[in-house]
Amino acid sequence: MDNKAFSAALFKWAHRHWRELPWRGCGDPYAIWLSEIILQQTRISQGTKYWLRFMHAYPTVADLAAASEDEVLKLWQGLGYYSRARNLHAAARQIVERGAFPDTYQEIRRLKGVGDYTAAAIASMAFGLPHAAVDGNVYRILARIFAISTPIDSTQGKHEFQQLADALCPTDEAGYWNQAMMDFGALQCKPKGPACGSCPFADMCEARRLGQTASFPVKEGRVKQRDRYFTYYYITRAHEVLFHRRGTDDIWRSLWEPVLVEGDAASLDDAGRVVKHVLTHQTIYAQLIRIDATRLTDHEPLPYGLPPIEQLLKEYRWATPDEREGYAMPRLMDKLLADR
Repeated sequence: MDNKAFSAALFKWAHRHWRELPWRGCGDPYAIWLSEIILQQTRISQGTKYWLRFMHAYPTVADLAAASEDEVLKLWQGLGYYSRARNLHAAARQIVERGAFPDTYQEIRRLKGVGDYTAAAIASMAFGLPHAAVDGNVYRILARIFAISTPIDSTQGKHEFQQLADALCPTDEAGYWNQAMMDFGALQCKPKGPACGSCPFADMCEARRLGQTASFPVKEGRVKQRDRYFTYYYITRAHEVLFHRRGTDDIWRSLWEPVLVEGDAASLDDAGRVVKHVLTHQTIYAQLIRIDATRLTDHEPLPYGLPPIEQLLKEYRWATPDEREGYAMPRLMDKLLADR
């Protein structure tokens, strides 16, 4: 299959199945960049809602740069992978400092939180530059059609797939090609249950011919999942609750949470409803226990073996309802507090 034939088949499919998304065709690099950051690790349906919220709250990159990190994290709450929000905020300030949105691949790539794929996507869609954006969809499509067994998470694989995508991507329509590949991977050549019967590449797909579509793409290996066990203590006095901001050396960096004690599996008991929360490389099993400390002095030990409030106040602080409303918290807290 020659490069022109590949693009012709892809574009014919895209003409019928094109997804109308609010940032497509707008030509605004800020809007496109925002969409690409939000859609990392996020479904289109959920990501679109967040994109609209951000564009309403921060219509320009200068508005985003002027916001506080807490405000950005609060608006991001529920999307997970909070380093994306911090990088987004830091990059907005980079852009404002330089005076304009960067308009070359190399300059876009220097923005905080922007990798090869995101830089290529922005460069092609916002500025019409000839760069193929290789993400999970592209890896899957190309690995299946050409039956490429090189692991996509290897250095060799990344180089090989990028070279192939660059060769297939038409230099004068790179932005359209990149978006068509995204749609094709999401709607046609899906990770599970690909629609091979109606695929425009069905007759030339090597994985289909071999009956091995589920075997592609190939990965070297996955990071082992780690289990952790959290007990949160929701300590109240009047309308206030003890909260603190998490540190910077663990998950949920700088987000807010009530008093936490981490233990082993045996530390979770019937005192609280256990909630399972799955992260990329960790599974959290958590429970929340409420303690009304209204009648206790700061010097008295708390139930469940907790130290007195005076000791907890070295790390935690009393938060009012209004303050808590502005705190960005892990999605897990929404689950635990659902029956509050």
